[in-house]
Amino acid sequence: MDGTGGFAGREGGDARRPAGELEAGVLAALWAADGPLTPGEVQGALGGSLARTTVTTILTRLYEKGAVTRNRSGRGYAYTPTEDSPGLTARRMHTELAKEEDRSTVLARFVSQLSDEDEQLLRTLLDGEAAEAMEGARESGSSSSRRGASDRARSGGERG
Repeated sequence: MDGTGGFAGREGGDARRPAGELEAGVLAALWAADGPLTPGEVQGALGGSLARTTVTTILTRLYEKGAVTRNRSGRGYAYTPTEDSPGLTARRMHTELAKEEDRSTVLARFVSQLSDEDEQLLRTLLDGEAAEAMEGARESGSSSSRRGASDRARSGGERG
């Protein structure tokens, strides 16, 4: 490290950025692309501010996390995001929820901290999913597990 908190030898002595910020930048470049990108193309899309080896490392980590897929392109790989930004955020929320044993408390606290607008949006989405599940149950003659999940989420998420 140099005296400014940056790394000696790095262009401009920039301070080190957190990995999440770098991953977000790489994903943004992939989302903006019309197709798969190689690490060099991602580096170019980011303005060349990162070394290609850094971009490759970030892409490899995203691949290991399931956030991107890759296909051979010459000697290396070209990468494509597996989901759009909202899909990735939803997957992260599921991952965090899966880490907890007391899911109902986590969900109740999450819902209790929603803004009134977000709470109403969630209720509308759950009611729509419950209606779709009931329709599917009528057609198949069996109840839907998704409906049960919606009902549990609503009853556990009532605000006091």
